[in-house]
Amino acid sequence: MNSKKPNPELIDDENPEWTAAMFSEAKTAAELFPHLIKPESSQKVTTTIEYDTDIVSAFRAAGSNWQVRMNEALREWLREHAL
Repeated sequence: MNSKKPNPELIDDENPEWTAAMFSEAKTAAELFPHLIKPESSQKVTTTIEYDTDIVSAFRAAGSNWQVRMNEALREWLREHAL
């Protein structure tokens, strides 16, 4: 049997094999779903840092996602204070 000949039982007419033209017109996930792909500038970095207990307690007391709010507070501080 010729190995280049497709197996008729495996042919899927609804999902044909991609051609070079199809690949050239393809879009990235970031282009199709920009709301799901974070820009590189917003990617997170894991680090270890110590904060005063009262600072962390205040953010935690405001409810879940306290780390996100702390990050936003730091970002706001950066906007207001040119480094």
